[in-house]
Amino acid sequence: MASGVTVDDEVIRVFNDMKVRKSSTQDEVKKRKKAVLFSLSDDKKKIVVEEGKQILVGDIGESVDDPYGCFVKLLPLNDCRYGLYDATYETKESKKEDLVFIFWAPESAPLKSKMIYASSKDAIKKKFTGIKHEWQVNGLDDIQDRRTLAEKLGGNVVVSLEGKPL
Repeated sequence: MASGVTVDDEVIRVFNDMKVRKSSTQDEVKKRKKAVLFSLSDDKKKIVVEEGKQILVGDIGESVDDPYGCFVKLLPLNDCRYGLYDATYETKESKKEDLVFIFWAPESAPLKSKMIYASSKDAIKKKFTGIKHEWQVNGLDDIQDRRTLAEKLGGNVVVSLEGKPL
């Protein structure tokens, strides 16, 4: 059942920026988002980019050592969110980058929040064309171990994630 929630244009712009990997200047690359969270607006009518809940490619190595660990820390413990994570990983054959759509619905979130986020998920997913990986996460135990993400990306062929061996 759809909730009638709409997706803010900024959400689509952020997704398109993350999806397109055209050759760009170093400055443009640094401004590209590595990870971002989306939430419902205060009136629960729109999905919006959550202020201050993002990691830029340029932050890695400067203010961010472990982008995946940092992303996990952005997730609220008692509420739902949608996330987009640009995973960089390596298999035995090659290096890859894939966007992962994450639906964060922790057990501790209020039932009403879980219901509206679940019923609005299709609205945001329809805008994110070409996403190969979708992951519903229901608690920190599911997401803290980077091996779980590696399994989502390529099963046991993934040998490193974000430059760190598994």
